Amino acid sequence: MTPQSSLLGPHLQAFFTEYLPMQKRASPETIASFRDTFRLLLKFAKSAARIEPSALRLTDLDAPAVISFLEHLEKQRRNSIRSRNIRLSAIRSFFRLVTLRDPDSVAVAQRVLAIPVKRQDKKLVGYLTRPEIDALLAAPDRSQWAGRRDHALLLTMYNSGARVSEMISLTRDRVCFGTSTFLHLKGKGRKERSVPLWPHTARTLKAWFDEPEGRRGEIAFPNARGRSLSRDGVDYLLRKAVQIAAANCPSLKTKKVSCHVVRHSTAMHLLQAGVDIAVIALWLGHESIQTTHMYVEADLATKERALQKVVPVGGSFLRFKADDALLGFLNSL
Repeated sequence: MTPQSSLLGPHLQAFFTEYLPMQKRASPETIASFRDTFRLLLKFAKSAARIEPSALRLTDLDAPAVISFLEHLEKQRRNSIRSRNIRLSAIRSFFRLVTLRDPDSVAVAQRVLAIPVKRQDKKLVGYLTRPEIDALLAAPDRSQWAGRRDHALLLTMYNSGARVSEMISLTRDRVCFGTSTFLHLKGKGRKERSVPLWPHTARTLKAWFDEPEGRRGEIAFPNARGRSLSRDGVDYLLRKAVQIAAANCPSLKTKKVSCHVVRHSTAMHLLQAGVDIAVIALWLGHESIQTTHMYVEADLATKERALQKVVPVGGSFLRFKADDALLGFLNSL
């Protein structure tokens, strides 16, 4: 192994400048997530091994070092198991490239690739009831510019079930007004989908777009400087709306409300309204219907309806009795 090939830096630079954007055509969100993983990893390695990031070698990130980093994420940084597994996925992707670029480091890479994904508890999805959603949508002060933007944003988010990344990147030209108004959304994996809007949502969006103060560029929901809202910005306005809404809807005080919970609420309300689960999967932009199945697991009302169809223990089973001569004939065959 040559000194140059054993250094981490050249491989990491190739990973971010060639492999991810050009060979894999990874999304900006994926690249940003991987970047944050290696920022944390390099800072941890510098603290643990007392080695500057530019001087790190591939052998300094062998399996024991990576495992220590993952334990650091869980214990010191209080990351969830899911976050830990996401960081491990980024590290694994890098070491797959290492096996191609530096055959001498295959042994190191294989040991890292052998680190298992940690199993996690599968919790039921959290969601809001319709009264809670109504209270949340009524919270923003619509006498103010920011309040009208927040109301339009939250209403569109609930109507469409869009991810927060899809909402903050939404532009005005991707909202199509007409006899039926719908959004063009671009989600994970560059999958595009169209989602219809209720007439009330369409009127709210049209009024928002027609505001002279709201015309601050092509972004559908800009911040005060006319730029795209950040994830933290949307989280902040949502927390503020929840705080106000909780005064009229006390059940919100016991719930942890996030943008993803609003998305879960859309799916649950569609399911409870009798919409087919395959349609809900298309609505949310899920890759697989198995992802959408978690809403069925969480819907207690659906389970109660199923239970009502089963005779209780100790009861008698109902027998089919034909109330028509032709049905009676068929039953006798």
